[in-house]
Amino acid sequence: MSAIYKLPLIFEEQPEGGYTVTCPLLPGLITEGDTIQEGLANVQDALAAYIELHRDLGRPLPAALQPLAGDAPIWLETAVVVP
Repeated sequence: MSAIYKLPLIFEEQPEGGYTVTCPLLPGLITEGDTIQEGLANVQDALAAYIELHRDLGRPLPAALQPLAGDAPIWLETAVVVP
């Protein structure tokens, strides 16, 4: 079953190229991408692994990681790159 989470993400441009993506509310959630779009897509896999690790270790998920209600409107802030 899918869940939707609202999380702040930080994209840090790396000197060698690409971006590192972290979430200030979830220490240990980290991924990367060659572009912002790729980094955002990789967050889905990183978050799934983060949730699975907590469950496997019997740890509760952080309070910030609560799925949105199915009928709640979604406010999504995202970076838009304009060439």
